[in-house]
Amino acid sequence: MTLYPEAATFEAIKWPKGMAPSQSPIHFTNELEVAASAETIWSLLIDPNTWPRYYPGVAHVQLLDGQESLRLGTRFETSLAGQDVAVFVQEFEPMTRIAWSGYPKVDEQSTAYHAWIITPTPGGCHLWTEETMQGPHWIELAKQAPDAFWLAHERLLADLAKVALEREASLARNHR
Repeated sequence: MTLYPEAATFEAIKWPKGMAPSQSPIHFTNELEVAASAETIWSLLIDPNTWPRYYPGVAHVQLLDGQESLRLGTRFETSLAGQDVAVFVQEFEPMTRIAWSGYPKVDEQSTAYHAWIITPTPGGCHLWTEETMQGPHWIELAKQAPDAFWLAHERLLADLAKVALEREASLARNHR
């Protein structure tokens, strides 16, 4: 029996050197059971054209490598809640996990690592998202609104689930 089951979850994320929760002043996790398939969730996560429908504060996503969807090594830029960020996909295991690291363009010393783990369940899938953040820019934003990052990810999961369910319902209607 594991005394601290969350410790196993932290190890499930392939944290880059220096970005582990124990090394980061900002760390949060969010999870949700979703009645949509892992395939549908995955298709939405890797298609940045869908992000404005469910990702709070996303104004645009520009892929920089001529690709149409995310894959291992993809570089992209986006605006998240008014923050222009440069991002790089570091983990990519189809239908299972994706993670990216990035920094706000106003402070390249402030970094973040955002990971997703998708686990199929009998009723759909379980979504786990976890992020660590370091550096003065993120710390200052966290001081202004201590739970803002966590709350944004709660909304992100809820909105992603809603869009996924709508997509599956639409596909079901079109295949009748």
